[in-house]
Amino acid sequence: MRKTVSDLHAELVRYQLVAWTAGNVSGRIPGEDLFVIKPSGVSYDELTPEAMVVCDLDGNLVEGEHAPSSDTAAHAYVYRHLPEVGGVVHTHSTYASAWAARDEAIPCVLTAMADEFGGEIPVGPFALIGDDSIGQGIVKTLKGHRSPAVLMRNHGVFTIGKDPKAAVKAAVMCEDVARTVHISRQLGEPLPIPQADVDRLYDRYQNVYGQRSPR
Repeated sequence: MRKTVSDLHAELVRYQLVAWTAGNVSGRIPGEDLFVIKPSGVSYDELTPEAMVVCDLDGNLVEGEHAPSSDTAAHAYVYRHLPEVGGVVHTHSTYASAWAARDEAIPCVLTAMADEFGGEIPVGPFALIGDDSIGQGIVKTLKGHRSPAVLMRNHGVFTIGKDPKAAVKAAVMCEDVARTVHISRQLGEPLPIPQADVDRLYDRYQNVYGQRSPR
């Protein structure tokens, strides 16, 4: 898991979702009440599997030579309250964060949004970093919501997934649709997709699309 989490940080850089040392990926260790997360303030160029830190689900450092990410308490809260989540990602990606600064959900006006998010990308409440307040906002907003992404007001993006890679994919897709919908609004008002069609698109993408193992 150290290697997986370390390697996935390169994807945040590759897709231009982060600047300097901001942003982080974490991954739950299967079968353990532990997760791996990026160390605080360490350059992406210096990240290695050995540099990653291991924390318990209360956010306490269990293993590693560096202090954990400043978002560790938020990640820990998500893992404690959403047992199905195996990965969490945080970015300040430009377009999605611009929607967050406006306290505005991204409306479901693209089939790609229906596929990946099952509807709009919601906005979570404003919360200060330093304790688990951000985590509480993430869980409250996403519980019962199909979207794996939430725009935390005046802050940025948090995404969840069954594993760290799925959470990174959600962060990449969130920024992609945030940019496209923003551009669409410069041309006029985007057209919403009827809910019944959103439901059909989401079901197909989640259950039919891609390669499936033979039964």
